Amino acid sequence: MDGDWDEVARIPFPPPGLRAMPTPVTVLAFDTSQELLWTGNEYGRVSSFYGTKLQPYTSFKAHTSQDGPVRQILFSDKGVIALGSRGVHMASRRGPPLWSIRHEEMQELRCMSFTSKGTAEILVAGEQDKMFVIDTVKGEITKQVSTEHKYTIMRRSRYICAATPIGAVHIIDSLNFQVIKIWNAHTAAINDMDAQHDFIVTCGYSMRHGGNYMPDPFVNVFDLKNMVSMSPIPFPAGAAYVRMHPRMSTTSIVMSQIGQMHVVDLMNPNTSNVRQANSLSYFSMIEIASSGEAVALADGDCYIHLWGSPNKIHFAEFPTPIETADSGTGPRIDFDSPDTPLSSVGMPYYREVLLSAWPSNMVTEVGAPPVKIDPQFLATLQERDWGYFGKNTRPLRRNQVEDTRSTESPQSSLKPPKFLSEKAREAAKSPAGTPAPEEVIPEIPQVLHDTKLESLKIEVPELYQNIEIKYSKFGIDDFDFGYFNKTQYSGLQNHIVNAYANPLLQVMHYTPLIRNIALQHAATACVDELCLLCELGFLFDMLYKAEGEACQASNFTKTLSYHPEAGKLGLLEEEPHSSRTMMLQQLTRFLLRQMTLNYGLMAQNSQPYATDTPRPGVLEELFQTSATSSIRCMNCRSETTKADHTMVNELMYPQNKSGHRNPRMRATTFSQVLKTSVERETTNKGWCNNCHRYQTLATRKTIHRVPSVLMLTTAINNNDHRRLWATPGWLPEEIGVIVDNGQFFCFEGEDLKLHLQRGIHDITVYSLTGLAVNIEGGQQQRSHLVAMANIAHSAPSPPGQSQWYLFNDFHVKPIPPQEALTFNTSWKTPSVIVYQVKVANNQLDSSWKNNLDSRLLYLDLQADRADKTYRTLDRQTEPAGPDTIVAIDTEFVKISQPEVEMHSDGDSKIIRPTVHALARNSIVRGGGMDEGLPFIDDYITIKEKVVDYLTSYSGITPEDLDINMAQQRGHNLVPLKIAYKKIWILLNLGCKFLGHGLKQDFRVINIHVPKAQVIDTSDLFFIKERLRKLSLQFLAHTLLKEDIQQSTHDSIEDARTALKLYRKYQEFDEAGILEPMLQEIYAKGVASNFKPPAKVGAGASVPRTDTPPVDGAAPLGPTTPSRKVGALVPGTPASTPGKRFDLR
Repeated sequence: MDGDWDEVARIPFPPPGLRAMPTPVTVLAFDTSQELLWTGNEYGRVSSFYGTKLQPYTSFKAHTSQDGPVRQILFSDKGVIALGSRGVHMASRRGPPLWSIRHEEMQELRCMSFTSKGTAEILVAGEQDKMFVIDTVKGEITKQVSTEHKYTIMRRSRYICAATPIGAVHIIDSLNFQVIKIWNAHTAAINDMDAQHDFIVTCGYSMRHGGNYMPDPFVNVFDLKNMVSMSPIPFPAGAAYVRMHPRMSTTSIVMSQIGQMHVVDLMNPNTSNVRQANSLSYFSMIEIASSGEAVALADGDCYIHLWGSPNKIHFAEFPTPIETADSGTGPRIDFDSPDTPLSSVGMPYYREVLLSAWPSNMVTEVGAPPVKIDPQFLATLQERDWGYFGKNTRPLRRNQVEDTRSTESPQSSLKPPKFLSEKAREAAKSPAGTPAPEEVIPEIPQVLHDTKLESLKIEVPELYQNIEIKYSKFGIDDFDFGYFNKTQYSGLQNHIVNAYANPLLQVMHYTPLIRNIALQHAATACVDELCLLCELGFLFDMLYKAEGEACQASNFTKTLSYHPEAGKLGLLEEEPHSSRTMMLQQLTRFLLRQMTLNYGLMAQNSQPYATDTPRPGVLEELFQTSATSSIRCMNCRSETTKADHTMVNELMYPQNKSGHRNPRMRATTFSQVLKTSVERETTNKGWCNNCHRYQTLATRKTIHRVPSVLMLTTAINNNDHRRLWATPGWLPEEIGVIVDNGQFFCFEGEDLKLHLQRGIHDITVYSLTGLAVNIEGGQQQRSHLVAMANIAHSAPSPPGQSQWYLFNDFHVKPIPPQEALTFNTSWKTPSVIVYQVKVANNQLDSSWKNNLDSRLLYLDLQADRADKTYRTLDRQTEPAGPDTIVAIDTEFVKISQPEVEMHSDGDSKIIRPTVHALARNSIVRGGGMDEGLPFIDDYITIKEKVVDYLTSYSGITPEDLDINMAQQRGHNLVPLKIAYKKIWILLNLGCKFLGHGLKQDFRVINIHVPKAQVIDTSDLFFIKERLRKLSLQFLAHTLLKEDIQQSTHDSIEDARTALKLYRKYQEFDEAGILEPMLQEIYAKGVASNFKPPAKVGAGASVPRTDTPPVDGAAPLGPTTPSRKVGALVPGTPASTPGKRFDLR
């Protein structure tokens, strides 16, 4: 190996299909007569690559995928010989087959070698009791040789050298195929072997303590000439692969799985040339060209590496040119002769794309099936001489063609629905307001029948595809989320930043123990701005109250972004990150750690006032696997121990030492993987204080206690892991855990039932509550995450069977259990798994509502001053409860401009809408002697950069939110957490919220208020057929004779106005004149364009009239009572400082 040897090329190994995941290389071989590198994959496909740039040359199927991977490749002058488990195939180098041999005795073929007849004959063997001699010229079996030995590797030198599965090497005569010599090379198994000239070199494994296989740190050498063993070649890194140099008879190349290569002289092993190949995973094989000037490597990430000297690299000693496609002009064809075969017409070559390559999405099929006519409809037709006629009952216009082809095939379940505004217009136009036929969506059946599983499809089904929210001119409120969710379980919207956390939040919500602890904590007096446990409680309460309406976790994700550690850990979408599934697993660890800190801090600071004081250590019992790690030095045997508690267990899978699958190996179960992951026996290099040097340290955990909730991350890193998860039924819905004498035992299926029947051990049974799943979108879509939750475990009462639901953000649908627990190596793999103790299923604790700490509601954080705009509630005289009405209004500022995608045709598409933040929240009393008096007027500190204060609409200026200026102006500036918690307390005390157009307010606040607790004056004064809601300003002018929002908005003024409109509504309703009054209001609106008249001059107002009479008659029923300002808001200023407020 010359000094300038280096990696000259690296290419990805082509996957077996267009959308399939890459598969590892199973065999590498350099052609002996052409500049070709040949490879094989797990599905029986043989591919070749030309030259130093490894350009694709040929690719063909040697056998079917059922026959397993390509085991070995040999070359002759005629073509390429490929070996599979059940057959041998020979093809020319261009790809056309020459012959293919299968035999009933061929079951576990593994290796082959040329015999004494050179390339005209091969000997085929394997892990079976028959060997076959095949004539490569005729393509037939000439002899069957019985053998009591099994072989995995064969190489040809002086003799045929064959390796056995038990670590021995047999020297076989190439004439009579008898074993001449047996050499025991390794105690366990041989991983790789090569034979050239007079030497055999091997590397393999030995059995170590605990039944583990460890690579031997040396290469064994055998002298074929003298039939004796030679001194082994030391290789401390662990010899995994070895090759003899084809032109240097005593030189060998040894390589480890991590890419360390040594070029060693067998006669002088103390000197070696060292190279390092780089890969993010392990290397699975090595091959050297017959010229000795090129080396090929394959790694676990499905890449092929080519090494050599850039100036000298070539593959074959005397290469012949490869065959390429003919480009000359063929012979002239006589078309006039009937004897000229049509097959003599050659295929032309084109430089431009043909119309036959038209994109599939632009192809229109012809010959649509006929329209299916209902027999009942035929019976109603009337006959005439020219045919039949009848009433058109189809949802189509006259002479309109029906798309029968689309009705034959199932429609896309994720087809974007119409906007709510469009549906409202169509409903108003249709008879009696009935929806159009295409808008009628059948209810989703709760009892699901087993059909073909979506998870087994090659392409990502529509059920799992990412859904984009469409935006109209009315914003996100116009999007029909209900189209994607016909269940009572709410989904989460995905248009906000860091929405990748949605699946984890859903799974935690449907785990009762996590939901209980979060709600209990949220009900305490915690006011920590960065408390994620509180945010979880708020979110879980919102998901429960929403009852199927789409929610968003904006407050949670906003609080997450405030954490300084979140950015460092790569948990924010704004930061550079790897994959979504890695982010979610990291978020799981971070979230549990923060939840424990939040709960522990509240437990320390709890006061005797609280009726349900948090108990320290609850979160540790809930999530923490209590264990002790023992670290032992393998040299001096000294041992140290330390506490090693784990919140999240990352799964560890059995290592495939050789990089290939062994079909005869016993299948690995989930319980075995979980046991290995929890006990976590590892061996690595570390510092030994006793030896005072780096030594090999063995680490093992002693388990003391298991948590109530098992949080697992899957850590799927390669295709072996994917195939393990794709095993049908691999993930159990129930597992049993026994902790005995520091050991962790796990059982599932029949083993679990047996242990439960015996009742000998104290076994803890866990139920699978849900899992977050990664969906690879392929080239069309980026990967995203969905949740699978078994809501049966969080139902108020056990339903008796599993009820799995898919939560694809806001798309929620019931699925069969088999669908939820089936995975796909190409596009569906789990990311986070949650198990909960079975005894906690359906144990939903609602005691937090009775223990709700409402002190914050009655606490005034601002000192008394003359211009104070509010007076807090008095706990004794004004307790908030279900009979309390409060009028609310909020003001917002803009913290993010919309993200718009511009197209080449000038059209634009909103990718992410404008983001608003709560800037002011005002709540006034809705009854009592102090009706109309504010008791909350909070200005909210905003940590994000404000891009627009929207002063003309919100009345908010930069000074209002400045901590120094706000104090001077008398504003009560508080964090969002405190402002939000006051509203949340009112909500859970049962108060009714009154306001105008509250939907947008609640959206920005990020809270869901049940309809029974909402009084919205925009709905009270609304005629559905008119398709227009009236503004607060117009209603105040028309009904109250008041001018509001003249120069700007004031939330106190708006809340009071809404309250007075509600009183006016009650008057109309009690008098029985509500409907005619609404008609009169709309008539006035049409005349004035639904706007109050403008001021005539400075300080002048437009003349007012009384409440408009019905049909020109005198007013009927009671009129609006005249109230004095002092009677409405005693002891308070007549207006908000700086704002106009007139109650006349």
